[in-house]
Amino acid sequence: MTHASDRSLLRPYGLQTEQRPEPLGLGESCPRLSWKLASERRGAAQSAYRITAAERPADLDDPGRLLWDSGRRESDDTLLVPWDGPTLRSATCYHWRVEVWDETGAAGAPAQTWFETGLLHSDDWSAVWVGRDPLGLPYVDPPQDHDAGSASELQPPPLYLRRPFEVRRRPRRARLYATARGVYELRLNGSRVGDAELAPGWTEYHRRLQYQTYDVTELVREGGNMLGAVVADGWWCGHVGFDARRAAQHYGDCPALLAQLVVDFTDGSRQVVATDSSWAERPGAIRTADLLMGQHVDARQRVPGWDSPSPSDDGFQPVAVLDIEPGPIVAEPDHPVRVTRDLPAVAVHQRAPGRFLVDFGQNLVGRVRLTVRGAASGWRIVLRHAETLAHGELYVDNLRRAQATDSYITGGDDIEVFEPQFTLHGFRYLEVDNHPGELAPADVVARVVHSDTPFTGHFECSDPMVNQLQSNIRWGQRGNFVAVPTDCPQRDERLGWLADAQIFAPTASRNADVAAFFARWMRDVVDGQDAEGAFRDVAPVMTMHRPAAPAWGDAGVIVPWHLWRTYGDREVLRRSFDAMVAWVRYIRRHNPDLRWRHRTGNSYGDWLQVDATTPRDVLSTAYFARSAQIVADAAEVLGRHQEAIEHRELHAAIRAAFIDSYVGADGTVDGGTQTAYLLALGFGLVPEALVPAAVEHLADDIEKRNNRLTTGFVGVALLCPVLADHGRADLAYALLHQEEYPSWGYSIRHGATTIWERWDGWTDHCGFQSAAMNSFNHYSLGSVGDWLFGRVAGIDQTPTSVAYRELLLRPLPGGRLTWAKAEQETARGLVACGWSRTDGRITVTVTVPPGSTAVLEVPTPDPGSVRESDAPAAGRPGVLGVQPSTAGATLRLASGRYTVSALAPGAEPTDRS
Repeated sequence: MTHASDRSLLRPYGLQTEQRPEPLGLGESCPRLSWKLASERRGAAQSAYRITAAERPADLDDPGRLLWDSGRRESDDTLLVPWDGPTLRSATCYHWRVEVWDETGAAGAPAQTWFETGLLHSDDWSAVWVGRDPLGLPYVDPPQDHDAGSASELQPPPLYLRRPFEVRRRPRRARLYATARGVYELRLNGSRVGDAELAPGWTEYHRRLQYQTYDVTELVREGGNMLGAVVADGWWCGHVGFDARRAAQHYGDCPALLAQLVVDFTDGSRQVVATDSSWAERPGAIRTADLLMGQHVDARQRVPGWDSPSPSDDGFQPVAVLDIEPGPIVAEPDHPVRVTRDLPAVAVHQRAPGRFLVDFGQNLVGRVRLTVRGAASGWRIVLRHAETLAHGELYVDNLRRAQATDSYITGGDDIEVFEPQFTLHGFRYLEVDNHPGELAPADVVARVVHSDTPFTGHFECSDPMVNQLQSNIRWGQRGNFVAVPTDCPQRDERLGWLADAQIFAPTASRNADVAAFFARWMRDVVDGQDAEGAFRDVAPVMTMHRPAAPAWGDAGVIVPWHLWRTYGDREVLRRSFDAMVAWVRYIRRHNPDLRWRHRTGNSYGDWLQVDATTPRDVLSTAYFARSAQIVADAAEVLGRHQEAIEHRELHAAIRAAFIDSYVGADGTVDGGTQTAYLLALGFGLVPEALVPAAVEHLADDIEKRNNRLTTGFVGVALLCPVLADHGRADLAYALLHQEEYPSWGYSIRHGATTIWERWDGWTDHCGFQSAAMNSFNHYSLGSVGDWLFGRVAGIDQTPTSVAYRELLLRPLPGGRLTWAKAEQETARGLVACGWSRTDGRITVTVTVPPGSTAVLEVPTPDPGSVRESDAPAAGRPGVLGVQPSTAGATLRLASGRYTVSALAPGAEPTDRS
């Protein structure tokens, strides 16, 4: 008899519905179900599955009450299996269980989870949009703490809205569905609802606004209740991007709320409380709130108990009904923005009476929670934020128009806590000015805020500098994944630049599960495409309406393909495919000679490269070829064979044009820059016979610069991979370990805790770069993270693999490393690969999840020295084959955990008898 505790059993885990665990308010009527597999038995694999679903957990064991029983299906599918049971109903909780059988036919351990649908149909909504009468807006002048130019325009204060209601008895269930034109926080009977920050997030509002679903069953009480909300400008009508105008010029002129509380009782009856003309509003303690400028709170204006069941009128006025149609609203499909951790102050320095400088030790994105003790009423405390210091004081020049300043006027209580909730800052340092008395480190805490994509990858090695680089990459990802993948979190920009996202997406998906995040953002990318087929530089489209530049617009092709390869998400590929085709045809239509020289938008080239200029037509034509190739591959996946043929022929023609125009007979590439060679080699645009010569030219350029790079945003992602894949891992490691300018190590040596926007953000010889564009938290140059996982540690997949079904494990010892390791929770399960070098031997440890196989390349000069668990590798359980290869030895592995050792590269053979 087997038991669930038997670790050799095939065990499903990590169950997801539409790429999220236990989603509340699912907007799909036919959701896709996924699970991962684990087993400590080598060779374990799924041969069949059965899914059952019901409305209550107990009914999963009652065949008569099942809503759906797939029956046993002979299949190894575990990813995004479509629901083909009964049509789903709105606002209904469904429980589902998966049972699996292994390759021998033995039953595994079952697992179960749940999801709950949202409001699936427009007629499920009875709520209307409410807000303040736009003709009677009260305005306040935000406090100005440094020159902010046009940012000082008058601003309407956030909305405080409420609606009392009675409930005749305790509910069985209560759900609150809400969204805003702006950003909102809900209150119910004096308590905050949920933990989402800056909801509903930022989307292409003209096409789609997301709503959130909250379980408020425990907050609704029998008798009198009060439902309230605070709504601020956010992306809807606040400052967004570097446009001097507030976003009212782009979306709307004032914030508004749409909310619907649905209370269900045990007798089957239902009560609905929705936004309508019965609601009331007034300004409150938050006087102004803006994502870029900051938040100003006057505690003297608080209305105590305004969100409690029995308040006084306190100046509340009837709301205005702004729109009776819910509009283009959809259920939130990905993880919300949340506070994910708190960082204490590591140092507090008093600069003058009442003025303190706080160091949190880490450049981060979020806000500060300040505890104030014993201040008299009316005391104004000012908080200013900065990423770095200049001459011991905050360096704020690089913020441009963004004030990044919060202020608080005390209400006179013994202890008061100030924490702004409708603004966001990028900072390591905080200045607290006009603080009453001493500032204790325990009274100031940094709260880290970002889209709560689950972190699923870990990399570590023997070099502390490289570990700091990986930490910087992760912190840059946290800070710039806030509703959209932004370019920087501190200045007046914070836009969803396409090139930055496509270059960093492979690294992002190593660190975290970004499947739902990027799939949702791709809707914004596609929505922003113009009638001619041109994508835009940013998504959502804001301030820049021109066609996208090369490498920027190509994100509309590259990101959906990456999501397919990494997560097996065919739907995002299908949904994006027509837009992908339109983009490639747009380029071809305006460039009939197949050199992309026309309609290149604001062609940025290899943005922020140093000491080199890559010809723009070399870069653009290389990306034209790459996009045509991806569209051809995507067409094959989707069964659109004619378009596959068309684009394969187009790719071949573009490649020929590239070679004819830009590749010399001696293997040189026009421009002669590192990026020119990287694009040509990385995208397969060099004739095979000339590849060694092109690699040599690339290496020569690096070596003549004393192992320094010149690559910008576009080239840097290809730098180490292309070198390593073409026999120059020594140079890839030399660049990785380089600590002189320009390099990753240079910024780390000068205190960087995130990735800088530019190599010369600060240098010994010039100090700070131009404040017009100089972010110290900008993930693009951190795209080397994909190589750390994929080659340094060795986790990759074969070219034809999808979602890590066939792993390619290629650990690459080198540089000054003595060991490296990584693990990654892939869509199929945990993958791990690590290596260490000791006493002339290299030891590689790997984990292959059930259902996957692996090709393991062991770097050794002596294939005969390969052993697995201290025995000859051939014939060991799970080892499907061993053969010599260019890497040394190649093993084919079934699922399981393995420890493989061999003679290390450069070591002398020894007698193994």
